Amino acid sequence: MSAHQDHDGHAGHGTQAAHGDHAAHGQHAGHGDHTGHDAHPGHGDHAAHAVPQAGEHGGHGAVSWKMAAMATLHCLTGCAIGEVLGMVIGTALGWGNLATIALAVGLAFVFGYALTMVGVLKAGLSVKQALKVALAADTVSIIVMEIVDNGVMLIVPGAMDAGLASGLFWGALAFAFLVAFLVTTPVNKWLIGRGKGHAVVHAYH
Repeated sequence: MSAHQDHDGHAGHGTQAAHGDHAAHGQHAGHGDHTGHDAHPGHGDHAAHAVPQAGEHGGHGAVSWKMAAMATLHCLTGCAIGEVLGMVIGTALGWGNLATIALAVGLAFVFGYALTMVGVLKAGLSVKQALKVALAADTVSIIVMEIVDNGVMLIVPGAMDAGLASGLFWGALAFAFLVAFLVTTPVNKWLIGRGKGHAVVHAYH
């Protein structure tokens, strides 16, 4: 009897041990599954959260100073042609400062818009569509440029009254264009960064 009980006890002990091992194995497996399950959603949420942030930051830094400077230079070219022509005509005819500046500003807008229209007309737009693009692209830039450079011309003593053969006239005008360029470039950078100003022309290049 004693031997039989010992054998049963030994068998029972083995069964319990095996059951314990099996339970422990089950707990480990369950714990591993639980850990993996928790880790993946957390990682996915973090990745999903990071991607939009990267996209948002990427959108803000897209406009370079070079791009803004090129847009300003394009605008300045048309404005300079019109404004120089207006200054030359007004001065040659002996007009007063107000009339000369009015003519120069008017021609600056005409040539500024015309230069942009020539570029977008090559892309196949109609004259009406090209004019709309030019108005949207250049209006703010030309306004800022004209206020600045004509303001400089008025501030420089004797510049507006100097003759066309005077170095003072041409020197003051060149200086006025430089100041206008430096002031307008940040304005164009801000506009392009928001999809406005010269940004509307980029789609047709």
